[in-house]
Parts: sequence; structure tokens; C-alpha cells
Amino acid sequence: MNKYVKSFFLRGAIFSGFGPIIVGIIYLILFYALDDFTISGYEAFLAIVSVYLLTFIHAGASVFNQIEGWSTPKSLVFHLGSLYIAYTACYLLNTWIPFEWTAILIFTGAFIYFAVWLTVFALVKLTSKKLNEKLEK
Repeated sequence: MNKYVKSFFLRGAIFSGFGPIIVGIIYLILFYALDDFTISGYEAFLAIVSVYLLTFIHAGASVFNQIEGWSTPKSLVFHLGSLYIAYTACYLLNTWIPFEWTAILIFTGAFIYFAVWLTVFALVKLTSKKLNEKLEK
């Protein structure tokens, strides 16, 4: 098996257990914060399984940044593309956003905004770190 596929599955397996814990914490907070908050067993099961898969993909997708021979833009497109598909599917499946084109467009816009913001933030931080190292020499 390709070393990157192995790495994808290993990273996903290591971190995916955090997803259901986070769902449980969020549902517990909602239970105490809202007077009439209830969910069915099916909704709880669906949320746990889908968020498990979401965190699995999220953790595994970091392997795209380490594939030798791939340019940074190509790695970034595959990384963000896999995250977008996973998040969108999870949110729609759990009806956390309605299956309406307007809601999906708003979600897509927010996702792209935060993806661009985080990318710029990371690049600025990396560049400033390199400049500081050069200034120290």
C-alpha cells in the first residue's frame, strides 16, 4: 500500500475518536442550555458516526501537504477540497444546515473565507518566523 494512503488511515484512526467526544460535549451543553432540547437515538447515532468520519477525513487529509512532487497549490486544493466535501456532507446529513441552495452557498462562502484567512495567516506567520531567524543571524 502506498505510504501516503497508510499515513492517511493512520492519522485518521488516531484522531477520529475525538469527534464523537466533541459531539457528546456539544449535545450536553445544548441539553443544559436549552429547555426543550431533545434528540432521538437515530439523530445521536447519525451525529456520532458522521462526525467520526468527518474527523477521520480531517486528520487524514493533512497527508496531502506531505506528498513529494506535489506543488503547494495542488496540495492545498486537495486538502481543502476533501475538507469541504466532508464538512458539507456531514452538515447536510445531520441537517445542521438545511438542504437549500442558499444555505449551501452561504456555508461555501464561509468555508472559503475561513480557508483563505487561515492560509494567509499561516503564510504570514511562517514568513515572519523566517525573517526573524535571518535577523537573529
